[in-house]
Amino acid sequence: MSENTVSVYFRLFNEIGIIEQLARTAFEARLPPGFVVAQFSVLNHLVRVGDGRTPLAIARAFQVPKTSMTHTLSVLEREGLIEIRKNPGDGRSKLVYITGAGERFREQAIASLTPDLEKIMPVLPPDEVMTLLPVLERLRSFLDKDRE
Repeated sequence: MSENTVSVYFRLFNEIGIIEQLARTAFEARLPPGFVVAQFSVLNHLVRVGDGRTPLAIARAFQVPKTSMTHTLSVLEREGLIEIRKNPGDGRSKLVYITGAGERFREQAIASLTPDLEKIMPVLPPDEVMTLLPVLERLRSFLDKDRE
């Protein structure tokens, strides 16, 4: 791979990283006090891929230590946004389920972004976003599979 090609891919990941930081900061400002994007992300993950996952599977999906995920899950459980139940197939493990309150919290969090998203629309119209999404989804899918 040429140095120029490496530079192009580095620029891509650099831009994604900067965008992620800016988006995270803006989103956390919209979340209720005491909540962070990591907690929202777990709720979003449970909606996106389906709940009934083990804490270890969720930790692996986020590439964080199980102890970090246990803390995040305990906050969400305390707030009534998830339920942690015994795994009927394996008495030693537990499964995580999003509650109705968790689904409402997620929807309200997404809705809270509306003012920020409306500011972006003149710079990046919906038709351009729809063009970008399949490319970004393909990259995310590759990176997700490649880490295994």
